Amino acid sequence: MFNVAIDSKLRGCDLVTLAVTDLVKEDRVRERVSVIQSKTKKPVQFELTENTRDSVIAWARSPEMIGCRFMFPSRFHDRPHISTRQYGRLVRDWVTAIGLEPSGYGTHSMRRTKAAEIYRKTGNLRAVQLLLGQTKVDSTVRYLGVELEDALSIAERIDI
Repeated sequence: MFNVAIDSKLRGCDLVTLAVTDLVKEDRVRERVSVIQSKTKKPVQFELTENTRDSVIAWARSPEMIGCRFMFPSRFHDRPHISTRQYGRLVRDWVTAIGLEPSGYGTHSMRRTKAAEIYRKTGNLRAVQLLLGQTKVDSTVRYLGVELEDALSIAERIDI
């Protein structure tokens, strides 16, 4: 789940509703996936790394997944997939288990992780904006905590 969360850069509400068929086709994990975001109703694309694809196929083939429609099914019969609240608890427990302070991390940390790394390595704010599915570059600037001078410098190099 955490691999998919980091690779996809999806909001928690979109991550928990991923269907098996969103990621797996004909017993192979898709390298590139496109889903419609619930908040914006617009498609967003993402690539799954080889490590994530290996994790996804192992999970999809596991006995627990027989007959499941969603990648992250609920253990409760009246709910088809885990809730965003449960996802938050899983992130908190994972962060605690690896020795970090849980108050500094959450489900949105998972969304921001790869986006911030892409920005740090490339300085390409427009690419990060597209990958996050955000409509306004200023939203991306705020989201990443980019300094104004840095953002203006990058924006000047981007021809839209």
